Amino acid sequence: MLSYIVKRLLLMVPTLFGVLLLTFVVIQFVPGGPVEQYLAEARAGGHAGAEGGGFGYRGAQGVDPRRLEQIKALYGFDKPPLRRFVDMLGQFARFDLGRSFFQNKDVWQLIVEKLPVSASLGLWTFFISYGVAVPLGVAKAVRAGSRFDLLTTLLVMAGYAIPGFVLGVALLVVFGGQLQWFPLRGLTSANWDDLAWPARISDYLWHITLPVLAMVLGSFAVTAMLTKNAFLEEIRKQYVITARAKGLSERQVLWKHVFRNALIPIITGFPAAFVGAFFTGSLLIETLFSLDGLGLLSYESVIRRDYPVVLGTLYLFTLIGLVTKLISDLSYVWVDPRVKFE
Repeated sequence: MLSYIVKRLLLMVPTLFGVLLLTFVVIQFVPGGPVEQYLAEARAGGHAGAEGGGFGYRGAQGVDPRRLEQIKALYGFDKPPLRRFVDMLGQFARFDLGRSFFQNKDVWQLIVEKLPVSASLGLWTFFISYGVAVPLGVAKAVRAGSRFDLLTTLLVMAGYAIPGFVLGVALLVVFGGQLQWFPLRGLTSANWDDLAWPARISDYLWHITLPVLAMVLGSFAVTAMLTKNAFLEEIRKQYVITARAKGLSERQVLWKHVFRNALIPIITGFPAAFVGAFFTGSLLIETLFSLDGLGLLSYESVIRRDYPVVLGTLYLFTLIGLVTKLISDLSYVWVDPRVKFE
């Protein structure tokens, strides 16, 4: 197992390099970078006043070349692309994600600021999906073909078919607008700091209910149906028939024998889903409910061509994804000792 782990860790290096290289190359051909945005603002400022808005804009002569060189140096575009790519790799090797062009903050600081919102959405979605969907999947497998199984399947699949942002709009209109049971925006109220801790907790739960409900249906349906199918596959195997023939009760057969084997595909995905819950931002849900999280940060950084944020978050999230994938593979051995990597 040690050699397998070392091999997987070494394979992460070319994977990260390939992802960063491909993204960096694409960025070089995307118009509207920081320098181009500066030139556009200079032209607009030049029409606004005689001084050119402080941009060094000189009418028909354009922007002062010395000022333009200063801007290129500020953003690092005075260096050739290969040099900038090598410098970026050196920064990332030291876990220095750089500094935002437009927000004047380190990328690490931006991630830490936005993380609580995305973690709140992700963790609640994760715990509800596993805490409710797994017992529901077991109940559906035990009652396969019954009216309960049919009804819950219809409800689960109907919820899965509805996009999260569409459900979010409906929830906002009905429960936030017409009934006014829940707030329309934000993760907490404006006076949250002035509240006592019990009131803070209730205020937080009051705000998080609608966005979590809008996010949970997709993963809820997948987990429930995966659990049901895994249990049905195990129930039909020979060892279950043998256990029943020995006189074991149905409860003992189900929870002592079937449960452990059926949960292998569920448990092995647990580490990746749990870690991913902290960093998975949902752009549409965050935008809809005015939640300033990682999803909105990634979208705005792409739109504004804030390359340090784009590449820094890409590097961090890709690294986290590779590590959690390794943990998921290793969990196979922990759950099922019969699995051998060689």
